[in-house]
Amino acid sequence: MKTDKIEIRSDLTGSKIALETAEKFIAYNDIKGKDAIHIRLLTEEALSLINGIMENIRAELRIESEKTAKGLLCTIRLTAKKGIDPLMEDRLKSISTSGKNENARGILGKIREMFRISMQYNAEGVYSGTSLEVNSWYNLGMSRDKSMNDDAQYWSLMTYTDRICEKEKKSSEEWDELEKSIIAKLADDVKVWLKSNSTEVVIEKLIKA
Repeated sequence: MKTDKIEIRSDLTGSKIALETAEKFIAYNDIKGKDAIHIRLLTEEALSLINGIMENIRAELRIESEKTAKGLLCTIRLTAKKGIDPLMEDRLKSISTSGKNENARGILGKIREMFRISMQYNAEGVYSGTSLEVNSWYNLGMSRDKSMNDDAQYWSLMTYTDRICEKEKKSSEEWDELEKSIIAKLADDVKVWLKSNSTEVVIEKLIKA
């Protein structure tokens, strides 16, 4: 099952329709109890990713479900096409000149920062590591989908978490972020696809059979 695509703007225009759509999705799939609450919360988390990033930026949100051997896989997709005018690009650059990732606090903040970065840089620029904003947290989550023709790269919350666990020296800040994050606790994975012409955030939630 796939819902209609809903346009969301950075001022959260469209968010009411998105939340109503989430309720219809929950009802259609007969999702109950805590699972229903989790879908609502993850939809809200997806909406917050675009809120206030930059004036006039728009994205499309869609919720999907697929029956699998393990249960019902629910996917929330937030997609934004690139194409900012020179004035907006200058504003983005003024935000990111320090390269300190001051906005990338918390797991949701890191995902939101990748969303913002992708509006300024093309995929090659981000992946090559030439961007000032690319920090260790970004590299820790990088994965590669070899099943795709272009051997696509993406950032994965699951990969990030696994690599944090593997690190010999784990900072308390890294663990605190994971422990306090709603999206890290509720989602089975969050993937951020940084493509040359768009960015797509995919939030996956498996409701076990």
